[in-house]
Amino acid sequence: MPMPALSPEPSPPGPPAPPVLAEVVRSGFVEGRHRGSLVLLAADGSVELALGDVTAPVFPRSSNKPMQAAGVLRAGLGLGGERLALAAASHSGEPFHRDLVRTLLAEHGLEPGRLRCPPDLPLDPVERETYLAAGAVRDRVTMNCSGKHTAMLAACALRGWPLESYLDPGHPLQRLIRDVIEEAAGEPVAATGTDGCGAPLAAIGLTGLARAFRSFVRAAPGSAERRVADAMRAHPEYVAGTRRHDTWLMREVPGTLSKMGAEAVQAVALADGRALAFKMDDGGSRTLGPVLARALALLGVDSPVLDRIGRAPLTGGGREVGEVRAVF
Repeated sequence: MPMPALSPEPSPPGPPAPPVLAEVVRSGFVEGRHRGSLVLLAADGSVELALGDVTAPVFPRSSNKPMQAAGVLRAGLGLGGERLALAAASHSGEPFHRDLVRTLLAEHGLEPGRLRCPPDLPLDPVERETYLAAGAVRDRVTMNCSGKHTAMLAACALRGWPLESYLDPGHPLQRLIRDVIEEAAGEPVAATGTDGCGAPLAAIGLTGLARAFRSFVRAAPGSAERRVADAMRAHPEYVAGTRRHDTWLMREVPGTLSKMGAEAVQAVALADGRALAFKMDDGGSRTLGPVLARALALLGVDSPVLDRIGRAPLTGGGREVGEVRAVF
């Protein structure tokens, strides 16, 4: 007698899906949706708005770079101005970025071959075309994290710490950076991974990330955190590039600290302590501008730069036929 078919055990319910934060609209038709989580902090640091799970740990990717730059300062490295901004950068690979990386290496007696970030092309697509047309090839100096890696190497050289292993999570510099991240975020690092550039990557919640940025703009003058924030705000083109949202925002809204990260992460703090952080679930970077502009508007920012940041047009046949738009 055949055995009766067994019904599969029901799967336990998973966590709820994050809310839709952006839609892709083509020719008036919604062809896609992007989900994510977002937190807004009031000037006093309290949570003003939370969409999705804003306490679960995420990898902030390059949004952690201000904390990493503060770590090299705490190690004793004396950087300021454009050099310190570059240490916190995801630069576009424009000539002035590449030139300053080479200058920084030379100033600290380091060869480009010491860098452990992978060879890459310029991050900015316009600069990439120019770079390739000139016959240039992938290079470690051109990689968008080369400023951070140069600063890390320089700090290790200053302290007499091993250079070859500067990306090891157990290295003295990386342990110091982890301490800075936990202190700024107000929470322990939940996990450690490897970033795209090879550096250790600390996971924290979005609320912790927003708190960290808020702590940098509210830090005491002269502290490592405030020095990083001041350098980034004074030289945003070295943090990003001439055609980037972070640059435009820090230029047009005085006192703002802004840093994007890969996989559609963004963190911002305003001069008075209002702050935000978000992560798009699918890593869709085309959503960054529209979601950022909407979040800033909800925080009370009123500036023409929001229109520039928020535009994400879709094209068809060489003409504009739609957009990516925020829906919260």
